[in-house]
Amino acid sequence: MMTAPSNPEGYTAGGQGDAPDSPDRNRQRNLVDDHNHNQGHGDGHGQGNVAGTGLRPRHPSQRRCSRASSRRASAAPVNYHVPDDYANLEASNISPVQNPDEDPITRLDILEQVRSRDRDYLRQQRREEPQEPESSAEDYEREKQAGVVAKRQKVSRLATELYTISYLIFFSLLGTLARLGLEALTSPYPQSPIIFPSLWPNFAGCVVMGFLAEDRMLFRQPDWGQQPSSTQPDSNKDDDDEEAHVDPAAAKKAHMALKKTIPLYIGLATGFCGSFTSFSSFIRDIFLALSNDLAPAVPGTTAGPVSRNGGYSFMALLAVIITTISLSLSGLFVGAHLAIAVATLFTRFDLTLPYTFVSRILDRLVVLLGFGCWLGAVLLSIWPPDRHSSRGQNERWRGTATFALVFAPLGCLTRFYASAHVNGRLPSFPLGTFVVNMLGTAVLGMAWDLNHVPSLGGVVGCQVLQGVADGFCGCLTTVSTWVSELAALRRRHAYVYGGASVGGGLALLVVVMGSLRWTEGFGEMKCIY
Repeated sequence: MMTAPSNPEGYTAGGQGDAPDSPDRNRQRNLVDDHNHNQGHGDGHGQGNVAGTGLRPRHPSQRRCSRASSRRASAAPVNYHVPDDYANLEASNISPVQNPDEDPITRLDILEQVRSRDRDYLRQQRREEPQEPESSAEDYEREKQAGVVAKRQKVSRLATELYTISYLIFFSLLGTLARLGLEALTSPYPQSPIIFPSLWPNFAGCVVMGFLAEDRMLFRQPDWGQQPSSTQPDSNKDDDDEEAHVDPAAAKKAHMALKKTIPLYIGLATGFCGSFTSFSSFIRDIFLALSNDLAPAVPGTTAGPVSRNGGYSFMALLAVIITTISLSLSGLFVGAHLAIAVATLFTRFDLTLPYTFVSRILDRLVVLLGFGCWLGAVLLSIWPPDRHSSRGQNERWRGTATFALVFAPLGCLTRFYASAHVNGRLPSFPLGTFVVNMLGTAVLGMAWDLNHVPSLGGVVGCQVLQGVADGFCGCLTTVSTWVSELAALRRRHAYVYGGASVGGGLALLVVVMGSLRWTEGFGEMKCIY
């Protein structure tokens, strides 16, 4: 849509100072002209993509088009009007790993720099509107036959925000169902090596986040974004030379920033991954390990020894922390490796999300799906399917799913706006993510206490509190974003941020849940979940 900002940390390679015939420039030319993504040559016309950029060599029929038409075709069809605050969202546009196929264009990005760079990119998009040069009708018809006419569709800021909210609602419902279902599948079974239920959803959600962070094929250029060039077109050079001057590194950076402007991508990263994982459940399991209240490996038995000394409790606490963080980080890297591995398949079979289908059909359809599914969850909570077959404590739908789905979008939207408006205030410490993680942990602790106070409340009240814990707190807090931020921050800042998050959350639960556990003790819940 717009040309990328020309700054050393931005999207043009002009700041590199390479002469036109320098080795680095020749290296980039070879990348564009000779090196396709799957190391193959396709049908003999070089139809492969440059690794990670989505760039394709031109078809001979396209080379015959005029320079004016080719410049018009390079304009990006993406026209979502997004606020600058969207640059403060997930760190999911930073590659968690280094792609070995992109050694010449790979550079380790850090979160402190990328967010300001992405904000500059969004502002530049709105400031600069590409001027389409005049061309003859004959040139236009040739361009149309070559398939390079960019069909532009302007999406207003209000419509963009409506689509984004709808995607967040819809994917928060899916993420909540995925988390609750995976917890049920991996709940403690006889001789289970892992007895805290939050581990597997956090790992799986981080795998998906790593895939989305590294992937550059689902929203591939030029369908979704502009191909930035390292130099301005020279009228004395032919089209082949102009094509060779496309800078792969600049294209990669522009595409990474571009993803944050797409409502569907925001829904997948912030909505689904953020709701699939739960930081509050992770901290809850740390406290239960400390207090010797984790679920037993064999259902129906007591939770471990009757009593144990502080050393064993400290070891249990460390076990939950180290296992969850290490597996979540591993999941992030595994997802990124998976995106690199399947990129050749995306290129070979031309698998990408078409911009026209997403912008004209899917964006509008998800408005009905998101709000319709949310309304359906409310209706199922009012009239649960098992209200006639099961009574009292045997009623399961409300406590296990429907109340959680009612509260899930509220938590997801709160996290989205907190991240968008607060994360950018302190680049070395994502304050928005930290605040929602601490808030959600405190609310979950209070809901847990109210559910385990002896002789307090009834079945419906217990189910509502369970829905608040699983739905609102589960979607308000996130491990996938937290882990991606840890991987993207400078090492010193990452340790400070990670230590403050875990230490702060555990301190909250020691005060909230510990005040009941070490005085009256936890009572039995009034509902089954």
